[in-house]
Amino acid sequence: MRDGPLSVEGGAGAGTARAPKLLARQVSVSYGRTQALRAISVGIAERQVTALMGPSGCGKSTFLRALNRLHDLTPGARVTGTILLDGQDIYAEDTDVVRLRQRVGMVFQRPNPFPKSIFENVAYGLHLRRGHSRAEIRETVERSLRGAALWNEVKDRLDKNALGLSGGQQQRLCIARALAVEPEVILMDEPCSALDPIATLKIEELIDQLKQQYTIVIVTHNLQQAARVSQYAGFFLLGELIEFNTTPQIFAQPHDRRTEDYITGRFG
Repeated sequence: MRDGPLSVEGGAGAGTARAPKLLARQVSVSYGRTQALRAISVGIAERQVTALMGPSGCGKSTFLRALNRLHDLTPGARVTGTILLDGQDIYAEDTDVVRLRQRVGMVFQRPNPFPKSIFENVAYGLHLRRGHSRAEIRETVERSLRGAALWNEVKDRLDKNALGLSGGQQQRLCIARALAVEPEVILMDEPCSALDPIATLKIEELIDQLKQQYTIVIVTHNLQQAARVSQYAGFFLLGELIEFNTTPQIFAQPHDRRTEDYITGRFG
């Protein structure tokens, strides 16, 4: 892989001394005898949007899930290498995995609200943490729904079942649920793939707002979306990170011919 401005060697970016929020060093993932990811080394900038691109099966979602140890839940999965969150190894034996997943939240490809009320969906993580008063929970639910640009649409029906929301609203509800536990990083695995163009636009506008406060890593098959929402982009192919750089550089002047072929539609 050609080193971009967020490579391990390059630190947090050209012209800045700030360390990456997340730093992967030689991260590999295998499922049994199948090698899904090979020696990925890259830094993820704080309060920026990083897009991971590539054809199906290239390893981008596998890498995303490694960033908050979701592979712990997959029988036979094995992760090697190091991933640092603010300089701390998330795979260290003493890591509190529940707390890690609060700090590094995940929004999945298809909206997955619980069969509960809108209010209880957002409050779910707060109940798990305990110690919150009813007033604090109500305040956090409202703040999170506002943060997900959903409050005005649901404020008069918080007691209604979340499954009655539209697909786009359900996805924003899942984002609100992630925001409620005060994450530092939000991982998004193709969050718009099941949505119509209008709902997709709302999610993209929301991502642009959220990056002011959160570090966001998004997996997407939509190249136009990656160009619109991200400041940094990486191209995965066959389990390897082929190229990583600023988004304008990746799209205008990729260093690797394979990246150029993918972006111009020659394959993928």
